[in-house]
Amino acid sequence: MGAPDRSPATSNSMQRVKVYRLNDDGKWDDQGTGHVTVDYLERSEELGLCVVDEEDSETLLLHRISSDDIYRKQEDTIISWRDPEYSTELALSFQETTGCSYIWDHICNAQRNLHFNSLNNDTFHSMNSELRELPAIELSTLPLILKVVTESGITDQMRLMELIVANQDFFKKLMDIFHICEDLENLDGLHMIYKIIRGIIMLNRSQIFEKIFGDELIMDIIGSLEYDPEVDHVQHHRNFLKEHVIFKEAIPIKDPLVLSKIHQTYRIGYLKDVVLARVLDESTIANLNSIIHANNALVVSLLKDDNTFIQELFVKLKLPTTSEESKKNLVHFLHEFCSLSKNLQMVQQLRLFRDLMNEGIFDVIADVLQSPDKKFVLTGTDILILFLNQDPNLLRSYVVRKEGIPLLGLLVEGLITDFGEEMHCQFFEILRCLLDSYSLSGAAQREAVVEIFYENHLGKLIDVIAVSCPSEGLHTLSNKIGHSSVLKNQSIVKPEILSNLCELLCFCVLHHPYKIKSNFLVNNVIDKVLLLTQRKEKYLVVAAVRFVRTILSRHDDDLVNHFIKNNLLKPIIDAFIANGNRYNLLNSAVLDLFEYICKENLKSLFKYIVGSFWNQLVQFEHLATIQSLKVKYEQCLEDFSTRGTTTNVLDPRKRIEERALEKEEEDYFNGERNRNLFLFYVMELLQVTLHEVLNLVVDLLTMMMKRTMRTTGHRHENNQKQWMKMKDHCILSG
Repeated sequence: MGAPDRSPATSNSMQRVKVYRLNDDGKWDDQGTGHVTVDYLERSEELGLCVVDEEDSETLLLHRISSDDIYRKQEDTIISWRDPEYSTELALSFQETTGCSYIWDHICNAQRNLHFNSLNNDTFHSMNSELRELPAIELSTLPLILKVVTESGITDQMRLMELIVANQDFFKKLMDIFHICEDLENLDGLHMIYKIIRGIIMLNRSQIFEKIFGDELIMDIIGSLEYDPEVDHVQHHRNFLKEHVIFKEAIPIKDPLVLSKIHQTYRIGYLKDVVLARVLDESTIANLNSIIHANNALVVSLLKDDNTFIQELFVKLKLPTTSEESKKNLVHFLHEFCSLSKNLQMVQQLRLFRDLMNEGIFDVIADVLQSPDKKFVLTGTDILILFLNQDPNLLRSYVVRKEGIPLLGLLVEGLITDFGEEMHCQFFEILRCLLDSYSLSGAAQREAVVEIFYENHLGKLIDVIAVSCPSEGLHTLSNKIGHSSVLKNQSIVKPEILSNLCELLCFCVLHHPYKIKSNFLVNNVIDKVLLLTQRKEKYLVVAAVRFVRTILSRHDDDLVNHFIKNNLLKPIIDAFIANGNRYNLLNSAVLDLFEYICKENLKSLFKYIVGSFWNQLVQFEHLATIQSLKVKYEQCLEDFSTRGTTTNVLDPRKRIEERALEKEEEDYFNGERNRNLFLFYVMELLQVTLHEVLNLVVDLLTMMMKRTMRTTGHRHENNQKQWMKMKDHCILSG
């Protein structure tokens, strides 16, 4: 039956069917059951249907597929047609719907190929195959139009684009045919129109997009793309856009061009992200995105130039009679308006944000941050971040004013309020941007914000950490620093908030080292933060270790001495010991801290850690970091011992005349150094005033200067001048 040198038109094409023939009485006669295939007829170039009996392999039916529209598909399992050769009706009843669809698709493909072969292409192409004109736009020419659109080369695509743009009625006529096919439920025609429109969009030409995305055609274009032959059911995109998409106007927009561009932008985005999401290539998506960005820029530009519109927006926002729902819609509109401004040029963006600030947008945001609606508050923080990304000095210049100080307090309050994880990050980013010391402009405003933050808000954040830790540590801390009020009104703080507070403190250590130093030493901040080592959440313990690591990175001797004097590393050592041999983030963080101390050669910390905690750390001596710490400690002891031995070995009788005065001077200054240290600790204990300290220092310098003049003569004339300068400096400071 099939030619032996041809591969069948289908693989795995055996579909079980019953063959029926309509008799003269109008009844269907069962001709038998078999399997149907689509294959080339014997000694022919034409495709046909062949049904072979499933029992004796006899041929039940042999039919040549015709290009005439004689085939019908009924109830998903029946294909029927009138056979012109036998002048009778034939039907195939399939056992399964998939088999019916399979054979039906092959019949349609065969018919389409017959259509293409029968059309005279010379009507539309010249001798060198250049496309000269479009086929007539009719239902019968849809296969040819589809072939021209989908099979054109690069040269023909350019010519095709020119012909489509030049033909003002092309899309109108094509959409008229679409409506006819839709009314007649002609799925073949609808599928071809879908492929034609998809192919035209894939040409990716701005001139074509300008036509099909116009208000008159856009909905019909989207409607034609509902009939994707690769999807089992019809998509209802038009119904969704008309009935479920609601356009809200927080402020009535009177400009028809703005309204048209807003609707067009939404529909193009819907087409890109939903309707043709599976088929669009990157270049087409990029072109559609550029159209969306251009529309957004035009909308924002037209609205920002409308002074009446902006003023009406803020008047309505500030009116006390405006309902809560209306205010939310207005703020959401304001957020979208600011977001779309990214499509403007940089100078225009900055001018717009300054105008919004002058209109009072930060006053509006301050009210938004006090709302109990978390999503509404998130919208307010999003607007602030947009301003900070544009120019942080706009927000800084506001919060340093008297009317803007409460906004900074609301941001700090938001950081320690349970709004959800995303909200914590928002408040953290805003505060970090305001306190950033590395910004290139607005130094005066930045310093003012930092001053307000340290004076009014840092203590509150530290107390939040303190009250969130176990009560044992709190009692110890309150007895130590004399602030038992910290235990009052203890509330449960989410661990995520505490983690963000630690991150903010690390940021402050790096950006404001001198400001943070005095605050840490006076208010025992480090003690309070290290209470986090008593929390059960390991990542909070790690956050405390990272905080200590950040402080030590400043290489500040006063802070290092503060750690040693107050035994502040004990909580970290205890946490490390309690963690045991578990290899986790806490273990790595503490070992990293020890490695940093070794690498930076912080000798005082070697002596402190090994001298105070070696009995506890000895169980981890197998770790390389702990071994390195012990070696560094022993080297410090050896260096100290070597220096003492060297001093004893040197013979004071050698070159007595040259070194007598120097030895006497060294002994004197060593004695003075000891007396200075003694005086420092006495003053610290007695808490003497700064004025008294300066007087003592001046007297001490005067005495040392006189002693130097007596013992060294002219050899130390330069030293005398230096002593005088130091004395004058101390007197002026006093």
